Amino acid sequence: MLRRAAALALPLLLAPALVPPAGATDRTEARTRATPEIQLTSWSSYAELKSGKRRGLKMGRGQVSLLQPKPRRVAGRAYEAGTWTSPWATTGFPATSLIPSWEATTPGRSLVRVEVRGRDAGGRTGTWDTVADWNRTNRPVARRTYSGQADDLGAVNADTWQSPGGVTSWQVRVTLMRPRGSSLAVGLERVGAVASANATAPRPTSTPGPAAGTVLPVPTYSQMVHEGHHPQWGGGGEAWCSPTSTAMVLAHYGISPRPGGIAAGHADAVVDHTAKMVYDHGYRGTGNWAFNTAYAATLVAGDSYVTRMRDLREAEDQVAAGAPVIISIAFGRGQLTGAPISASNGHLLVVVGFEADGDVVVNDPAGATNGEVRRVYDRAQLERLWIAASGGTAYVIGN
Repeated sequence: MLRRAAALALPLLLAPALVPPAGATDRTEARTRATPEIQLTSWSSYAELKSGKRRGLKMGRGQVSLLQPKPRRVAGRAYEAGTWTSPWATTGFPATSLIPSWEATTPGRSLVRVEVRGRDAGGRTGTWDTVADWNRTNRPVARRTYSGQADDLGAVNADTWQSPGGVTSWQVRVTLMRPRGSSLAVGLERVGAVASANATAPRPTSTPGPAAGTVLPVPTYSQMVHEGHHPQWGGGGEAWCSPTSTAMVLAHYGISPRPGGIAAGHADAVVDHTAKMVYDHGYRGTGNWAFNTAYAATLVAGDSYVTRMRDLREAEDQVAAGAPVIISIAFGRGQLTGAPISASNGHLLVVVGFEADGDVVVNDPAGATNGEVRRVYDRAQLERLWIAASGGTAYVIGN
């Protein structure tokens, strides 16, 4: 199933980063977790959000929201807006990729705009590049990303900001907007990003960890039974691996939103609904990593985010904690033994557990029917394909 028409971009990490080590105390700066070439930074607590710069916003419990907004126009429409700008996050290495993810409340016709910029080792600061306009309702401004903007230090490729020369620090800015004169309670609860470089480099196969022998009871949905559904949201079938995977994880938590605007008679209509809710009108697909987690975050308790993991051992930590992990892979003919499709240049599936020997139990939405979704893949094969294709990109939802 295709994630996007362009080549896969480099992705992100956040899982244990949001949880301080045992015995740690709260800090006013953002919590981070770093490897030599991957660093996640996220702002979500009161103290962390307070450390950013606010304009037209107020601090609340667990979020920032509008206080004295200023006029703003988007797509020819009048809004009132306020901005939250993060402190500079320092990477410690020249990062060539940055992927933001966020959690926001956007009732009615409100929306948020997410921008990033970087600074290189020589101290040159780039311009702000718009990554996305996002809202849950998709109106009146359709949620979308803004690929291009290749000007100074970087450019946007759908959900990823790429910097060929590398940056050593970065910022994210979120603009909260609502129609002028309204009182809609648009809010920002969390925003973060992962910076990385050389994340697709080969590495040794990981050894089994704490989730060996654990399989989570995640419901199985097939993307293929939706072939031809709703062309305006990608048309189902091979185009819907991401929303199908997201729908399976939400169902694992007992969340199955009542589908809206879906034709009667569709099996597992919640998959169609999820495709509608994550569709990116910029690159015209449902595989936008951050759009999937931003939507999920409106439904689940706990954080939902896009991350990068170094290996399946980190995915085991999540499964052991009861959280399935959605991973982004690609493979050619004969490279993934037991796969229901012969090849894919971009595919997402759910890691639901591990066998005692460490092999990976998955819900692969490319199965022809719901009964053919559950699979077991060789650990070394799957891990190698995951790292090579997307640098260990994963969605963690509700953990």
